Amino acid sequence: MKRLTKKQMMIFAVGQLGWSILNGIISAWLVTFYLPTTTDIKSGAIQYIVPGLVIGGFLTILGLITSISRVFDAVTDPFIASLSDRSKNKRGRRIPFMQYAAIPLAIVTVLIFCAPVQNISSLNVLWITVFIILFYLFMTMYCTPYNALISEFGKTQDDRMFISTSISFTYFLGTLLAYTPFVFAGMLREQFGYAGSYRVCFAVLAVISAICMLIPTFFLNEKEFVDAIPSESNMVNSLVATFKNKEFRTFAFSDIMYWVGLTMFQTGLPFFVKVSMNISESYTMIFLGGMTILSALFYPIVSKLVKKFGKKKLTICGFIGLGLAFLVAALIGILGTKENPGLLGLGTIPGVVFGIMICVIAAFPMALLGIIPQSIVADVAEADGVTTGERREGMFFAARTFAMKFGQSFAMLIFTSLAIIGTTQNTNSNDISASTLGMTVVGFVAVAFCILGAIILSFYNEIKVMKQIDKEGIKEAEQF
Repeated sequence: MKRLTKKQMMIFAVGQLGWSILNGIISAWLVTFYLPTTTDIKSGAIQYIVPGLVIGGFLTILGLITSISRVFDAVTDPFIASLSDRSKNKRGRRIPFMQYAAIPLAIVTVLIFCAPVQNISSLNVLWITVFIILFYLFMTMYCTPYNALISEFGKTQDDRMFISTSISFTYFLGTLLAYTPFVFAGMLREQFGYAGSYRVCFAVLAVISAICMLIPTFFLNEKEFVDAIPSESNMVNSLVATFKNKEFRTFAFSDIMYWVGLTMFQTGLPFFVKVSMNISESYTMIFLGGMTILSALFYPIVSKLVKKFGKKKLTICGFIGLGLAFLVAALIGILGTKENPGLLGLGTIPGVVFGIMICVIAAFPMALLGIIPQSIVADVAEADGVTTGERREGMFFAARTFAMKFGQSFAMLIFTSLAIIGTTQNTNSNDISASTLGMTVVGFVAVAFCILGAIILSFYNEIKVMKQIDKEGIKEAEQF
């Protein structure tokens, strides 16, 4: 079997740029678009669904929809993984799934924001529910096979680290592009209206995403690089076997903590800017862009650090560093800024300074956590294949994808409830951004999840995993 060149690995990474844009759109805009504040409504935003915490007094209708979609996701993740692992398609086990899913995923992402009735309606609830479910279905159809190829294309440890580094960069770039409507929607508002301006931005991003997702499916011939025998295990047996792997279970639970903390911060970033710092929302894009650029500067040294310190230690350091950045965000509401005196009324530092501090502190941890975890999953899947003789990379990465989506869903579910703590507002209102105390609590909760993730990962036996793949690794290295 051939070994991917560096250029081909970068072509592969373009696929992640595509799906990360679409994932970023949902993470950054679903709540903002469908739970408009009073200020947004004055600017022309439309309320498409019943506002406020109307489900049990602590959950929005949008939160309920997201929860339902995750239940569906819990079934489709292992189902698609099993189909991919068992596929006997002449073009490979992974590429065909990715090719079929790319365009529908892009289309569905835009349709999520095209609720048909221009006021509160149960039809809108049904529309959002259906297309959110379809979004996660097509996302799984693309991401699960795509991620499985990290292990299969990565013939050596160096290859897996290079691929992980490349896709980490494209993931953060895609997330950054997903925030561009903060800049461009305002320019289009007069011509297309409030909702229309965002839809145009989402449509443009969706076209870019579809092209990016299709590039590796047309320029990489899976069969030239992978000669894996299709798995014979059914979905249930494969899933059970995957979670019997102790090291994978440890990593997966730690990974959930990471995604909860990260998503709470990403979802809350516009609110930290608007509420805690009390500065223009446009700084959201500037801070995220700055953090992404700074993080990318650290990418070249991550592989070198891994060789010296190992993946486990560096990932734990990433958790701690990210927690520190979240701690700064939490303290903004307590210490205050020049624009917002804060809970203690001590604010003298401009909010922009706090934003810059967060960017600088988070940059290196984001580089570590963006690159290394994918490589850890590839290691565990490789070690399991060596030990059991069965290649189930799809199922391992499906479980990791589910951890990501579960963490994101849980974070979005509790964000609304936490953000309004300390307010006297009507819970039937969507003005969840008014509470400085609430955003402070969000920051501290994100810190707690990072600490918990680091503690859980400390039980991961990296030495054992690396010993298991050493024999296979030596064979692969000798071939190249």
